[in-house]
Amino acid sequence: MRPAAEARVIRLTDAEKVSFGPLSDYQRLTGDDGMPVFTGVQTCQPGYATPLHWHPYVECLFVLEGTMEAWLEGREATPTRLGPGEMIALPACTPHVFRNGGDTVLRLMG
Repeated sequence: MRPAAEARVIRLTDAEKVSFGPLSDYQRLTGDDGMPVFTGVQTCQPGYATPLHWHPYVECLFVLEGTMEAWLEGREATPTRLGPGEMIALPACTPHVFRNGGDTVLRLMG
């Protein structure tokens, strides 16, 4: 018989804000709690851009609000532009960048 599991409710209003510099913050929702998914909400002001970086896992970024531009290393001239309700899956171990591509707040889940 399968062990009993409990559903967890996680509220964004209860999540600690971690600064990603003066133009962005991140609120982790899962990942340090034993769940196999690392998820949170990042809020980015106009002008925010990540440095070129990579992760040892696939990064899925789902736009909740605003406009995001993302690209893989070497493809800076042709960024992918996404809006609310759209998601990009960035391959593991692949350098990439994303930025707020508009003049309003960008909020994404990733």
